[in-house]
Amino acid sequence: MAGRINDDDVKAVRDAVPIDSVVSEYLQLRSAGGGNLKGLCPFHDEKSPSFQVSPAKGLFHCFGCQEGGDTIAFVMKIDHLSFSETVERLAAKAGITLRYEEGGYNPSHQRGERIRLIEAHQAAAAFYVAQLDGPEAEIGRKFLAERGFDQDAAAHFGVGYSPAGWDHLTRFLRGKGFSDRELITSGLSQDGRRGPIDRFRGRLMWPISDTAGEIVGFGARKLRDDDNGPKYLNTPETPIYKKSQVLYGIDLAKKDIAKASRAVVVEGYTDVMACHLAGVTTAIATCGTAFGNDHIKILRRLLMDNGSARVIFTFDGDAAGQKAALRAFEDDQKFAAETYIAIAPDNMDPCDLRLAKGDDAVRDLVEPRTPLFEFALRQIVGRYDLETPAGRAAALDEAAAVVAKIKTSSVQREVAVQLAGFVGILDQEFVVHRVAQLARWARDRGGAAAGERGGRGAPRTPHAGAARQPVQAPPATSGPALNLRSPAHRTERELLKLALQKPALVSPAFDAYGADEFTAPPYAAVRQCIEDAGGAEQGLGDNREYLVAVMDAAPNDTVRNLVTELAVEVFHGKSIDETYAGMQLVHVRLRAVDRRIADVQGSLARLGSHVAPEDLAAAQNEVWVLQQYAQSLRSGGADAL
Repeated sequence: MAGRINDDDVKAVRDAVPIDSVVSEYLQLRSAGGGNLKGLCPFHDEKSPSFQVSPAKGLFHCFGCQEGGDTIAFVMKIDHLSFSETVERLAAKAGITLRYEEGGYNPSHQRGERIRLIEAHQAAAAFYVAQLDGPEAEIGRKFLAERGFDQDAAAHFGVGYSPAGWDHLTRFLRGKGFSDRELITSGLSQDGRRGPIDRFRGRLMWPISDTAGEIVGFGARKLRDDDNGPKYLNTPETPIYKKSQVLYGIDLAKKDIAKASRAVVVEGYTDVMACHLAGVTTAIATCGTAFGNDHIKILRRLLMDNGSARVIFTFDGDAAGQKAALRAFEDDQKFAAETYIAIAPDNMDPCDLRLAKGDDAVRDLVEPRTPLFEFALRQIVGRYDLETPAGRAAALDEAAAVVAKIKTSSVQREVAVQLAGFVGILDQEFVVHRVAQLARWARDRGGAAAGERGGRGAPRTPHAGAARQPVQAPPATSGPALNLRSPAHRTERELLKLALQKPALVSPAFDAYGADEFTAPPYAAVRQCIEDAGGAEQGLGDNREYLVAVMDAAPNDTVRNLVTELAVEVFHGKSIDETYAGMQLVHVRLRAVDRRIADVQGSLARLGSHVAPEDLAAAQNEVWVLQQYAQSLRSGGADAL
């Protein structure tokens, strides 16, 4: 188990990395007023922005799906990292050296190794770019020019050249202080007879980055006939490079993919370049492997599982391209997005198409036309002899199972009707019935499997504080739901916002309020979190640390998300000052006093003559004291608290 990261270092990372700069890597933000920023939430489908970021507080919150937290929580959720991995990644960006508490396994060696491997790749990328300008790289520059890429295009994509000698890069990186073991581990060098030699020699080089923009590998294109290696040679599997988990161009395309809810999957590095230069800036490619499940996860995160999102595959129209398309269709149902296939005239790839017919032709190519399922059905049906009853029956059996996987019932029926036409069956309702039957069987089997698993869903990513405190049972939240039309709920909400955002205006009076003074159970839970974090008085110092402490005190995600919501929500009042704060304090306390008076009087009325004289006297005295206090609050305001 990894050692625990020092608390002071975690705080330093939070303070050093502005949340708005991190969030801006994934979505566009614009002013929301009051110093806050807003954008379309990356965690759920929405058309109007309900996702807000407070740079001053270092928090984000979505008022649509209720996700919220600090910078660490955001990166954890969007990149599916653990708490330690997230802190280590942010620390590396900020140049902060982390310390680990004693006890347990200390991962500093592995952490240091990753940083060193990233640094080696950054140095290698700069080396390759510099080499592209040299005389030896003329063949590489010619290759690029013949495909329509000038010097600016090469620079934009970081394209470089690896010298043809045995150890040019190896000697360069040794000079930078990297050890032979680090060079071998990185995949930049390989074992030779007399020590490490360059893995890539005499090739055109494309840097491959992860979603965070860190270079983790390279793709190398053969240029010379005497090169006996494969046409494309990629970085081998390393601690930082997994070919099934990287997409070339994702660092350049991710913002536009998220913004447009659209991704274009092409087959090669030059195809990505051609698409981007033609204005299709959502193009990405796999790196020497088939498009698979891990790639889908990357795109789903960027597409936000938006039902109107589009993924367009531009496989070649030849046999290999058709096979790739069918393989992609096998994973189609893992997308919430609609999937399409685009095949260029004469089976040209986007790079060749741009050369032959220009940028407009590339943009036209990737306009969605043929749904991937339709392409797959035609490929399946085309394998059978539809002139015979047996051939039509066999084609229907295989294709109907494919149609049954379509999520939406109305679309499923429409495609089933199309299938009847493809196969040549006049009785469309027979085909529709057959598809529906297969879909029911599949659902029944899925339901049984879910029952065997106990009906559990996917595990949730823990929040930023999960690694730092034991799991607690969530508190009871029975009672009236939040109703902002209720004057009591509105006032309680404003008071909690003041306690979180402007604690100096309500402290120390607020800390004397009990959780039972808040009528909405969710608000009472937030009040308890503030108390457990040391009270609003703690916010008079470092407000960010205070908010982190309140979130860490939350017993579950529901309460934690409400804390972030209240911490970034704007106030209803025009002037947020001591007078406004005093009004909220008085209204919440006054309603609590009035409720207590009503409770005591109600109890006396129900008991009638059965009340003991001493209990009656005590109750009447309590009511009198409360009534006097209520009168003081009404006349004296906050001074009477």
